[in-house]
Amino acid sequence: MDKHRCGWCVGDTLYEAYHDEEWGVPVKDDDTLFEFLILETFQAGLSWITVLRKRENFRKAFDYFDYKKIADYNQSKIDMLLQDPGIIRNKLKVNATVSNAKAFMEIQKEFGSFSKYIWDFVDDEPIKNEWANYKNAPATTALSDNISKDLKKRGFKFVGSTVIYAHMQATGMVNDHEVNCFRYHEV
Repeated sequence: MDKHRCGWCVGDTLYEAYHDEEWGVPVKDDDTLFEFLILETFQAGLSWITVLRKRENFRKAFDYFDYKKIADYNQSKIDMLLQDPGIIRNKLKVNATVSNAKAFMEIQKEFGSFSKYIWDFVDDEPIKNEWANYKNAPATTALSDNISKDLKKRGFKFVGSTVIYAHMQATGMVNDHEVNCFRYHEV
């Protein structure tokens, strides 16, 4: 018997696997939070499936999202990334990744971890929405607006409210699975 999934992922095995195994699962470790933050910044203006299909290439190109290494990237490394056909070669987004790695570590210094910082916005508990259809979920909320503003104030780039809300969904800060999706009660 087929499981009911959120409508946005149905029909693509990569999308379905991501939906079934990762999307909406609460993430508390900094390494994974950073990976999703970077992937979401590259997704800005594109579809998530485009980024998902290049995820392994991103991992290899960006030293498996080791933010300490990324923060030290020099112009030569940036130029190399901009020639890599396996990733999205957007100069502003590649440069933002380097500056975001630095800002990420500043937050770690201030709060002890990025996880503590970001999860404090939801009092360390996922927000559980009740959407009958994924199309009813918002692209932004007042909370994603606030987080976006705070991150920008701290030097982050490509972290608009839409990017932040997508990050919140991906990392389980908000559960936007459709109520009849088999994952709704599991995450």
